[in-house]
Amino acid sequence: MKAVIWHNPRCSKSREGLRLLQEKGVEVEIRKYIEDPPSVEELKEVLARTGLSAHELIRRKEKEYRELGLGAEGVGEEQLLEAMSTHPRLIERPVLVTGDSAALGRPPEQLLEIVG
Repeated sequence: MKAVIWHNPRCSKSREGLRLLQEKGVEVEIRKYIEDPPSVEELKEVLARTGLSAHELIRRKEKEYRELGLGAEGVGEEQLLEAMSTHPRLIERPVLVTGDSAALGRPPEQLLEIVG
């Protein structure tokens, strides 16, 4: 099974999630999503696999969230997805994608649930 982690090495939760996977012997490909942001379509696929909404995958404490007015009433999923693709720091991390599954590592131990 191929596993890809959307990883930000500057994030302690992302580093912890990667460490947990490596300790379990999971072969994982690292995607530095800040440098290689996911497309809107990729984000939609991850949301479908996790059952999360764009509101649950976005980081509300990032300055871009405030600057872009993403917390305003009436901001929809499509706007949030576009913002996350354009400003990948807005994406919660880490995200693990495997086969037909995906998980948000909040807490990082949740990543282990989809790799067995």
